[in-house]
Amino acid sequence: MNPPSYQQQTHELIDGLKAVCASNGLGNDGNEYKIIVQTFLYKLLCDKFAHEMKRLDPKLAQAGDWIAAWQKLPKASKQDLEHGLPAETPQLAADQLIESLFNRQAEPGFAKLWDDTLLAIATANSDIFAIKTDDGERVPLFDRLSDYVTGSADKKDAFVRALFNKLVGVSFEKMFEQKYDFWAALFEYLIKDYNKDNGGKYAEYYTPHAVATIMADILVPKDQRGTVKNVTCYDPASGSGTLLMALAHAIGESRCSIFSQDISQKSSSLLRLNLVLNKLVHSIPNITQGNTILHPVHKDGRALKTFDYIVSNPPFKMDFSDFREQLDSDANTTRFFAGIPKVPNKAKDKMAIYLLFIQHIIASLKPGGKAAVVVPTGFITAASGIELRIRQKLVDEKMIAGVVSMPSNIFATTGTNVSILFLDRSAHDHVVLIDASALGQKVKEGKNQKTLLSGAEEQRIVDTFNAREAVDDFSVVVDYDAIAAKNWSLSAGQYFEVKIAYEDITPAQFAEKVGGFQTRLAAMFAESRVLEDEIAASLKGLRHE
Repeated sequence: MNPPSYQQQTHELIDGLKAVCASNGLGNDGNEYKIIVQTFLYKLLCDKFAHEMKRLDPKLAQAGDWIAAWQKLPKASKQDLEHGLPAETPQLAADQLIESLFNRQAEPGFAKLWDDTLLAIATANSDIFAIKTDDGERVPLFDRLSDYVTGSADKKDAFVRALFNKLVGVSFEKMFEQKYDFWAALFEYLIKDYNKDNGGKYAEYYTPHAVATIMADILVPKDQRGTVKNVTCYDPASGSGTLLMALAHAIGESRCSIFSQDISQKSSSLLRLNLVLNKLVHSIPNITQGNTILHPVHKDGRALKTFDYIVSNPPFKMDFSDFREQLDSDANTTRFFAGIPKVPNKAKDKMAIYLLFIQHIIASLKPGGKAAVVVPTGFITAASGIELRIRQKLVDEKMIAGVVSMPSNIFATTGTNVSILFLDRSAHDHVVLIDASALGQKVKEGKNQKTLLSGAEEQRIVDTFNAREAVDDFSVVVDYDAIAAKNWSLSAGQYFEVKIAYEDITPAQFAEKVGGFQTRLAAMFAESRVLEDEIAASLKGLRHE
């Protein structure tokens, strides 16, 4: 029998960690994701450290106990090894590694020992792995995870021992050569049980792979791969970073720096893990947890920092009434040029916060920069208000590269139809509008219906857009004057030609068709007269009681 694949091994590890949490009363607990994600991350860092050490000194890889062999090296050799580690490698001591702690699991206070180890690792690696809040506080790599288990010290020890028994059953050391697609699928599996919006207030933690792929492949076409370098990529509502990971992979992880901000603690911790998985550790110091709209942290002096690429799936609606008035200030006049949404009288949670994110993205885009933003499809045709004023600016400044209107239910958790708005600050005179609403296959995902695009359908959208090609009933290429004449609508359907089909028929066939119409019309008139008589008779029979 073939040995289990790396993917199967990691799935079994994740399932095992979740089973340990469930058996200790932490299944579906608010803190379960912290235990799973941070335990997984600890495993990943230990194996990454081992992988790099053995790569630098192949003799360690051949040793039966590589940690013991490492410790027996002369002091100078050990220092040379540690200095030779890549910058993104965690700094770990021998007694902090999984194998070392596993051998001490029978000791009383094992849970405290592990918690202390995690905090020590977090402190030693703070400069590389800590993210910041919008007020400058550092969010450490690890928490004291056993504290989330209620009960005695013995119960906590048993819980941590159970976790370690899962950790030693699989090694990631040979997985670090895996490519983006492997880690993307693994990450999706890891967070699938935590891929829930926090009360509907903020964007999904995981944007569908099809959306991420289409955005990345249009922003960085295949013929530009390997030529783009030293660029900045930004997401002001990053969630777990799915869009940023796809974009960075298209550019090349070593050719770009990631910047992001998101108000959610959960999504920020998931994003950090995603950066570690995808060889983007160098960007972790650029990740911020905080309110982008109220306190944007990425700045050049007092001005907003501008970026080469921006991708975002911002929250569409959210109650921001408690800080709306703070936004309505002279300092924000330029950023929110089209206005700030008002508070609805009866539904504060329906405030259209995505309109603020679009304006923030426009203000954050470099000259020559490109952006892709998920918007409700209603935005592209709204006849008035902030939506119209934003579209007018985009047309006036010739910033629109195009729009792709996606099928309904492309997100399983929302029935809102979405489109992807592509911006480009480089000079161009025509806009590509694609109506992909008829594509995809409907499937059930839990209680929800979801539309899945095939790989061929994704490629059709990307190829049509990048070729700037007009295809009957699918895409149009229009100039800015045509858009202005249509009340700045960005809906492809409004620009499709209305086709009238002509059919050659004989006089006899024509007479037959007209006769058929007359016969059916006469029958309908007769039926109408009968109904009129019945109604009149009924009215005569009415009596006042």
